Amino acid sequence: MPYPIDRKLVIAVSSSAFFDLSESHAVYLEKGPKEYKKFQEENIDSTLGKGVAFPFIKRFLNLNKRFERQQPVEVVLLSRNSAATGKRVFRSIKHYGLSISRAAFMEGRSP
Repeated sequence: MPYPIDRKLVIAVSSSAFFDLSESHAVYLEKGPKEYKKFQEENIDSTLGKGVAFPFIKRFLNLNKRFERQQPVEVVLLSRNSAATGKRVFRSIKHYGLSISRAAFMEGRSP
């Protein structure tokens, strides 16, 4: 039986706080959106480094291991980044073995 969302701790975090996107951001600033998208596509299999919020979020997700049936913590990534970045982010999530399945990549719009 699914655990009702109103009984979960839902944490929203930006992708740039969760992962180190500084290299990607520099490409965006120096070369523009098209080159940024190309950079993300060319580096899709390069795991992103951990950002400042990574240890904090990982500790919360560890509560789900302690309470496997309830899964009391849900993490949602919010990002102004592109879908290409989203693919890279989810591959990095898988690399780190994290149970995050929800995100919004808004292609420059505010989430």
